[in-house]
Amino acid sequence: MSENYRAESLANLTFNLLARCQEKENHIAEAHGLLEAEFKCFRLMSSEESLNNQEIAKRMKLSPGRVTRIMDGLVEKGYMEREINKKDRRNMILSLSRKGKILAHKINGAYVKVHQDILQEIKVSQHLPLLIAMEHLLAAVERWLQKPR
Repeated sequence: MSENYRAESLANLTFNLLARCQEKENHIAEAHGLLEAEFKCFRLMSSEESLNNQEIAKRMKLSPGRVTRIMDGLVEKGYMEREINKKDRRNMILSLSRKGKILAHKINGAYVKVHQDILQEIKVSQHLPLLIAMEHLLAAVERWLQKPR
């Protein structure tokens, strides 16, 4: 198997895997009454106590205006709280409300459950090699992204 064939296979596999993962996330989001962007924000916020809108925009790779619209929806639904940063009034500090923390816990549980179901589709003897290979792939992609272009 040539290096070019392996690279092409990896390109196709990662493209298709990304598409299927986005479908999976959309399914989980819909099951919890969220838009896909709101779901991604929940996944980001559930690991942090609070973040400012600029940091959220940076991590989600979205414009500040788009993040504001997502946050407006989550605040309106009662899942997020925001306060104006006293040092920079243009900057909002966002955190999960009590209702948002409850939903984040449910979403995280559902997310893990989906992956348990997916692992059941794979032979147990392949679980560890799969996880190791994915860790290597992630590390290689991260190293590639750090290289100057």
